[in-house]
Amino acid sequence: MISYLEGILKFKGVNNLIIVINGVGYKVFVPADIITSALLDKPASLFIHTHVKEDALDLYGFPTQEDLAMFELFLGVSGIGPKTALNIFSNGKLAKIKEAIVKGDVDFFTTVPRLGRKNAQKIIIELRSKLGSLADLDLTAEGSESKEIIEALKTFGFSQSEAKDALKFIKDIEGDTSTKIKSALKYLGKK
Repeated sequence: MISYLEGILKFKGVNNLIIVINGVGYKVFVPADIITSALLDKPASLFIHTHVKEDALDLYGFPTQEDLAMFELFLGVSGIGPKTALNIFSNGKLAKIKEAIVKGDVDFFTTVPRLGRKNAQKIIIELRSKLGSLADLDLTAEGSESKEIIEALKTFGFSQSEAKDALKFIKDIEGDTSTKIKSALKYLGKK
């Protein structure tokens, strides 16, 4: 298996690079940000995942071993193939991806082409335990009242995460939206 390449960059495609090593060109699929920053006829080095299937042998490249490890974690999630996993990296850097998993940010993943809400939730559920705590995992879609409460709290200067925290606290409180907003403000005022 090929796990690392170092050579001269000879071609930049839409989603791949060709790196030449001792006269042999290797086509490597990479995230979009690598293509934009790569310079032709300059040295290039990538950590590689070799993906073998019955009709192809594809190489996927990343600038760091951490990026490669995250890519391989995505491949361990059923329903996530290498092209979809690569598209996730084109959607954000490693730190942003980890943050989206730990915080349960389904919306971050649903912006990736060919990645629906259920697969986004599956990624978060399966990988969150490897990256952070499963405590407070909430993958339910927010209702219109919840969104209204969050927006109201944000206008008072609270962050999205503080507003969601308050929403969890007031979920059992009876009453209309304004009553719930008042309860959330009291809760956040005590923190």
